[in-house]
Amino acid sequence: FAPSRPFGTVRSTSLKAAESEVSFGDLDGENVRVGIIRTRWNDEHVSNLVAGARKALKECNVTDANIFETEVPGSYELPLAAKFLAMSSTVDAIICAGVLIKGDTMHFEYICDAVSSGIMSVQLQTSTPCIFGVLTCLNEEQVKKRSTGDSNHGYDWGKTAVEMALLKSEALGQKKLNTVRVGFTDNEKEPKKEVAKPGFF
Repeated sequence: FAPSRPFGTVRSTSLKAAESEVSFGDLDGENVRVGIIRTRWNDEHVSNLVAGARKALKECNVTDANIFETEVPGSYELPLAAKFLAMSSTVDAIICAGVLIKGDTMHFEYICDAVSSGIMSVQLQTSTPCIFGVLTCLNEEQVKKRSTGDSNHGYDWGKTAVEMALLKSEALGQKKLNTVRVGFTDNEKEPKKEVAKPGFF
């Protein structure tokens, strides 16, 4: 496909993460609907990440009415919840937010692998962008560095969700999200199409 506008225009400011730097172009998410699925496990850190994501969404003009947030017990439940939300066709992108910290057993490795593979599978199967917003850290200090201040990875995830929703729209030839024109010309009156609220309703 050929994008109608170039992506990657560097903004005057960029997010400097703990070990990397990501720059985003100007993103207009006025018509983008975003689902946030967050875990209750490691609640304080996850709440910080979600706050970062919401800050980015607001900067991209995503309205509060177009943001749906729900929660699951832990990261292992994220892929299935994302699948349900994607199948509802009420959102254009999904942010899966969680925090995993390595313990004394192999539990950490099994969960990380299952969650990352599961989230990837959901977006490939449903064509709904699913952002892997799960920190996989060796200790709590690493989590804090990546979930607070200017290094809050949640901010990145919010920007990525909008960019991928817009990319999908362009790839599928949609000029504007949430609108469908089938069988009508510009001279004919198009019946108003009701847009479903984002989330499980």
